Amino acid sequence: MLNTDKIRADFNIFNPKEGSTPVYLDSACMSLKPNSVVEAMNEYYFNYPACAGRSSHKMGDKVTKKVKETRELVSKFVNANSENEIIFTRNTTEGINLLANTFDFKKGDVVLISDKEHNSNLVPWLVLRDRVGIEVKIINANEDGSFNLDNFSKMISGVKLVSIVHTSNLDGYTNPAKEIIEIAHKNNALVCMDVAQSIPHQKIDVKDLDVDFLSFSGHKMFGPTGTGVFYGKLKLLKELKPFLVGGDTVEFSTYDSYKMLEVPEKFEAGLQDYAGIIGLGEAVKYLSQFDFKEIKEHELNLNTYITEEIQKIPQIKIIGPKDPKYRSGIVNFYIEGTDMHKFAIMLNEMANISIRSGRHCVHSWFDNKKIYNSARVSLYLYNTKEEAEVFITNLKKILEIL
Repeated sequence: MLNTDKIRADFNIFNPKEGSTPVYLDSACMSLKPNSVVEAMNEYYFNYPACAGRSSHKMGDKVTKKVKETRELVSKFVNANSENEIIFTRNTTEGINLLANTFDFKKGDVVLISDKEHNSNLVPWLVLRDRVGIEVKIINANEDGSFNLDNFSKMISGVKLVSIVHTSNLDGYTNPAKEIIEIAHKNNALVCMDVAQSIPHQKIDVKDLDVDFLSFSGHKMFGPTGTGVFYGKLKLLKELKPFLVGGDTVEFSTYDSYKMLEVPEKFEAGLQDYAGIIGLGEAVKYLSQFDFKEIKEHELNLNTYITEEIQKIPQIKIIGPKDPKYRSGIVNFYIEGTDMHKFAIMLNEMANISIRSGRHCVHSWFDNKKIYNSARVSLYLYNTKEEAEVFITNLKKILEIL
């Protein structure tokens, strides 16, 4: 069982010098940062603010060592075959765009995505459709938001790439990754997975999944903003074309020629966010100390309480499966004909409760379902039953007012 009191002591935000302690229920957007992550970044800026891999002095050597250490930590964290399969990006979005702009797509190639994709895994393919002439196909979820493997099996023939979310930020449902990848590979399709919402909450093992590419962000797993990782099988990464190019991507250049560096430097152009990468390494260390089974159990207990209380309110509708065990730490809900931004604003003003409202960067799904917007509660290992109770109490107060 998680010791939430001990965990919360690691976060300054839960120990404010003035004002009330926030009830933070928006971790699907961005997790809070433990003090160790912030301290590691500050240490870089205070004590060795230099470039990695460029400067031949002690500070530069230390940065190079720290960046390499983070690459090794991430590689081990996802069980990659090599640290060279880990490419540092700014976020999940950049990783997917990297693949879209470096893979050898030709006119008529088919990319298959789900109907619940974040804009980060929809718009890059639509842009590629308009620019190159690829075909983008959509597989619809079942009515309750679960994945339809039968439909997937029928649609996979002739697909070049399946690019699909693992855990949805819309409803918290986790797609059956292993089955999807196995079916895709049997039909000669490659698979890229957006694991931004799953990697903070469950073990991601790229060897076990046999996934070809995946992308995730640091900011959802205790890490700094503007950090992320794109993983690919080394053989496949070597086949990708250069994307962003310039400093630190070439071995040498003349006025009319150049020779690219090998993966991963080939895709890490220019001066990097060294403080962020170092902070990401600390985030991986922090998350690695926890048992993912305990995280899941903790989130499910809180989700179950909130779900049961919300289901007592007739006008509120929950998005996704009704059973909380299928929704990770997410409770996304709406009231027909109501702008859910009002709820988020009032919760914040009344009790310093932070939730997300809007279309959650899944505009396509909301447009298709003719739902205006929703309010999303997202839980993590630092949240408590008391916070869940405060949320429900104030939610009921708002319903009495509106």
